[in-house]
Amino acid sequence: VQLQASGGGLVQTGGSLRLSCAVSGNFFMIADMAWYRQTPGKQRELVATITSDGRAYVQDSVKGRFTISRDSARYRVDLQMNSLKPEDTAVYYCNSGISDGKSWGEYWGQGTQVTVSS
Repeated sequence: VQLQASGGGLVQTGGSLRLSCAVSGNFFMIADMAWYRQTPGKQRELVATITSDGRAYVQDSVKGRFTISRDSARYRVDLQMNSLKPEDTAVYYCNSGISDGKSWGEYWGQGTQVTVSS
């Protein structure tokens, strides 16, 4: 099982980016899907998460600016980021709990850099 993240880049303050993360490989079920971010010297923090039935949680610092969504038919989770600020600069990672039918595992994407210039 692999998670492949894409969509990062360089954007000016106030701009927008859309991150996508696709799950591939052999699996039985996907549970919650989430986006985390990490800056140098800091712990990875949860940005947003969405359950298998579409219930979403977004961290307070990005509420009203970021939206998480998932396409269960395509095994994909997206993060729409609007009104970006320099403090949103980080490496963003997608994450998901995935079952192979026998056991559950936690999987991470490779990370995609988001840089917001002031």
